[in-house]
Formats: sequence, C-alpha cells, structure tokens
Amino acid sequence: MEQIIAPIYEGILKGDMKSVKESVKHALGEHIFPDTILKEGFIAAMAEVGHKFEIGEYYVPELLISARAMQSGLEILKPLLVASDVKPAGKIAIGSVKGDMHDIGKNLVGMMLEGAGFDILDLGVDVSPDQFVECVKTEGVDIIAMSALLTTTMPNMKVTIDGIKAAGLAGSVKVIIGGAPITEAYAQEIGADGYAPDAGRAAKMASN
Repeated sequence: MEQIIAPIYEGILKGDMKSVKESVKHALGEHIFPDTILKEGFIAAMAEVGHKFEIGEYYVPELLISARAMQSGLEILKPLLVASDVKPAGKIAIGSVKGDMHDIGKNLVGMMLEGAGFDILDLGVDVSPDQFVECVKTEGVDIIAMSALLTTTMPNMKVTIDGIKAAGLAGSVKVIIGGAPITEAYAQEIGADGYAPDAGRAAKMASN
C-alpha cells in the first residue's frame, strides 16, 4: 500500500498536479480507502510542506504549487469522503477582516488547512465582525481564522472577538489570527486563542 500512496505524497511535495490526479485515481482503482489516501497522502504531505516552509527550504511559490496540487487530488477524493461519511478534522471559517481586501495570504492558509483535513468555509475579504459572529451561530464552526494585512484594519479583530464573547459563544469556538502586522503579543492583548505567522503554522495550530 505504501508504494501506491507514495506517488501522491511525492507529487504534492513537487507540486505536480497531473501526477497527483493520476496517482489518486490509481490508488482508488487499487481499492485504497479514501480516508487512507487523505491521511497518509494529502495530510502527511502538506504537513511536510509546512515543515519545509518553516525551515526555509520552501518559500511561498512552492507552498502555493504544492497546495494547488493537493487541491487537484482533493477534488477527486471529496465526493468519496462525503459518501463514506469520513468526518473532517473540524470546520473553520476563514476571512480577511472588515476593511481589508487582501486575500493571497488568506487563500494560502485556507488551502493549507484544507490539506490538514479541515472543512473550510471561506468568507472572503472585508468580512465584518457581525458576519463572523453570525457564522459561528449558524454554521457550527470550531475555529475562526482572521487575517489582516493593514494596521488600520487590525482593530476589527478585537471587535470580532468582543462580539463573539458578547453573543455568549466564546466557549464554543477558537479564534486564530495572522497577517503581516500581527504579533503574538497583539493576539494575547485582544484575547485570541492563537497567532500563526504563516500558513504552515496555522495548519499545525488548528490541528493541535
């Protein structure tokens, strides 16, 4: 089985979309369970991609092409995972905060989290605190992941966290934040549950 899964793992590391698609189809043809392909192929590979990024062996372009290769295989696997009732690792709502129109970092984090086995609800950019709070109420998300690239939009992270507390939802959802101007100290100051400086560590934090 390891020989069948290995090309999926390697294809994701190399960012080879065609290889990943073919290898996933081959593994399914060999009657490998979809959740085995997900865990031992996709999740394991994206964890290694995150590690390589963390130690400076990979940079944003490598991270991006690996994440896209993973997503190309996930498109084949998703319907089968749903049909076989494989539960995701959790549900995460992700978005750039009110006033912030930047989405490259957010999209990358979303792909890494998807690669870690989470169900991702992408709220997009310019997401108001009320939208985040409503999402926690109606969608049953386990984690809110907020991004800000501008110092002027950072305060909306605190407004959102305060809104979650005011709605009595603080115990039901974790909040992680990230973006260029964000620091660990700021995350603690506003009451976030965690700070991730990059996409790889966001996936690792959400998984812990």
